[in-house]
Amino acid sequence: MAADASKKKQKREKKHSLSELKTLGQQLLSSRAHINNLPILLTFITPNSPPRYALESLLSLQSFFTTLLPHLPSSNPHSATHPDPDLIYLTWLRSKFDDFIRSLTDLVVSSQSDDAIREVVLDSIMEFVKVGNAGKFHSAIYHKLIRAVLVSESEVFDLLLDLLADKYLIYGDVCYFTYIILEKQALTLETKDGNVRVHVDNNLQSRPSTELSVQKMYTLLSRIPAFEVTEEKLKMWNDSGNLNEKCNNKKHVTLGDEYAKCQKFNDNVFSSKNAAKKMKQKFTKAWISFLRLPLPLDVYKEILVTLHQAVIPYLSNPIMLSDFLTRSYDIGGVVSVMALSSLYILMTQHGLEYPNFYNKLYALLEPSVFMAKHRAKFFELLDSCLKSSLLPAYLAAAFCKKLSRLALFAPPSGALVIIALILNLLQRHPSINCLVHREGGSDSNRETSEEEKISSQSAKDCSPNRDLFEEKPGVDHFKNEERDPKDVNAMRSSLWEIDTLGHHYSPPVSRFVMSLENDLAVRAKTAEIAVKDFSSGSYATIFNDEIRRRVKQVPLAFYNATPTILFTESNFPGWTFKSKDVGSVTTGETNGTSDDLQDPSAKRKRMG
Repeated sequence: MAADASKKKQKREKKHSLSELKTLGQQLLSSRAHINNLPILLTFITPNSPPRYALESLLSLQSFFTTLLPHLPSSNPHSATHPDPDLIYLTWLRSKFDDFIRSLTDLVVSSQSDDAIREVVLDSIMEFVKVGNAGKFHSAIYHKLIRAVLVSESEVFDLLLDLLADKYLIYGDVCYFTYIILEKQALTLETKDGNVRVHVDNNLQSRPSTELSVQKMYTLLSRIPAFEVTEEKLKMWNDSGNLNEKCNNKKHVTLGDEYAKCQKFNDNVFSSKNAAKKMKQKFTKAWISFLRLPLPLDVYKEILVTLHQAVIPYLSNPIMLSDFLTRSYDIGGVVSVMALSSLYILMTQHGLEYPNFYNKLYALLEPSVFMAKHRAKFFELLDSCLKSSLLPAYLAAAFCKKLSRLALFAPPSGALVIIALILNLLQRHPSINCLVHREGGSDSNRETSEEEKISSQSAKDCSPNRDLFEEKPGVDHFKNEERDPKDVNAMRSSLWEIDTLGHHYSPPVSRFVMSLENDLAVRAKTAEIAVKDFSSGSYATIFNDEIRRRVKQVPLAFYNATPTILFTESNFPGWTFKSKDVGSVTTGETNGTSDDLQDPSAKRKRMG
């Protein structure tokens, strides 16, 4: 096939030179008698044609069809008893215009096309989109262009997307119809996939072709600027400002049919008064339809990261994202951390009710969260979620105790964040002060009744293993492995882990614990700590802070004499060490010993 195409290309070049093509175009524009030049020029609008030949044919045909478009009828007009010759002629021109648009679309998405000619072809198509519908936006041509772009190869797709974003996606009507096309494309993919939605909590993978289409749709959606539409700032590619959505309702129809149907809806004007409402509606439908598709894992995570900034503020009804976000939040792990930002916005600003929110948030407190990429944002949101004074005491105590236990396994930067979070919790909820200072033994000893004491004492006396029933003062009743905050027994425990951090190997951590004790002593004068000052910490930031810190007293290692041993007996009080000399022989030993030394076998053993 490639050989046949190259042969036809060579024949066309030999038959018509570049100057002859210019002459054919000039004749076509000058007189109707040279209309047969039209099919000849159309044969050069192919990816296999040389760029100069394709460009020359394109310029001639564009000038020819631009003046005739307002007079072209539908591709399939109703046949009359006595057909009008002019109508037959215009119908034939309509079919050639459809072929011309189809050839331009194939040329712009072909990997064989030159980049320079591709940009010129794209501009020509958008010019027909601008004026092809009797001076109004021709959505049918634009629909064909975008669908061809979405199925193009990856390299060509990136080039075309850059051109569209830089030159055309800055106009309101272009963005409007792009949302409509993406919504319909998403519905088409969802129907093809059998309405099976694949999420990251399953080990299933969607089809490669569907994944590639979803990836391209997301890239296009993310490149459309989300702007607030106002009367002053709204720019339109088509000067009339008419948006005829119903031109896109039918599928598999020709451009002439679309033109005829668009004529019936000229009263649908995209005025500046309802511009914001219409744009938000199409923006919302496009995104909601897209989020129903089986999303690849990388796209899924990228959406969750940017959803609260790039999508939610521009939706007509953000509550429509509740199913998607709660499903993502229930997955667990890093996906739940990413979904927390958007879910928190829906709960605090749009009235979303999610009863299991704090249970899921408690389950996210794992050592792996300190290594997550978005841990800084997570800790800031965690502090915001626990800011309400209406939280029950058991819930605040559960988070406080879980965080303190995590501090034992966290890096120094994570321990600093935890200390700040715990201090804020203690400041906001005085009812959990028992975690810091408890008098008179544990709550369990005080709350037990006399009958329970008698029965437990009898059980101790009758049991051979009395130590199993002894409840010693150092027992921690906190259940670290429990997932439900109500069942962790946090109110019966204490924050002994924070006292342990006072002896941390990292000086910033130990100093912060000392300041925590001072702040709790003068609670009325202490303000809450800004968690964002610690949430982005790392080993590098701690090291940089330490080397910039001015130290008044520096400990020195000074010795009067050079040390000869690593440890002395004073380092181990209560221990005695016996030294044994090996290999030394005393002159006063017995003859048997000397005979053994002279024995050859003994020498062999020594040599071995």
